[in-house]
Amino acid sequence: MWRVRRELAVFKILGALACAGLGVYWWAEGDFRGVVLAVPATLLVGGMGLRDLLVPVRLAADESGITVVHGFAGRRHVPWEKIWDIKVDVRRRWGLRTEMLEIDTEDNLHIFSAHELGASPTEVAAALRRRGT
Repeated sequence: MWRVRRELAVFKILGALACAGLGVYWWAEGDFRGVVLAVPATLLVGGMGLRDLLVPVRLAADESGITVVHGFAGRRHVPWEKIWDIKVDVRRRWGLRTEMLEIDTEDNLHIFSAHELGASPTEVAAALRRRGT
């Protein structure tokens, strides 16, 4: 079972509170352009933090297949025989290396970052391949 780290969820909630605080400050100062920036930022970061608290487990595997998050907070079970490919996409940009886990199923491509999994996508892919065979 791979999940979002709690620290990341708390950090997002604190970020949303900071954006809301800035919005209130700008509202009191009469800076409505600042409020227009703060409200969507508060909603977006707060929504991401809320999702991390409601559905911390992004990917789970058992004998019958995997369970992935689908939509905002839904879950979808995919049997092993419907998984076509499990791979890790590695990219280098601006001196940084990022990895994304890609699970290709019959009807969807599920993509997970290291932040969502709380582990290295390479390690998760290896564990899934071992379990799926």
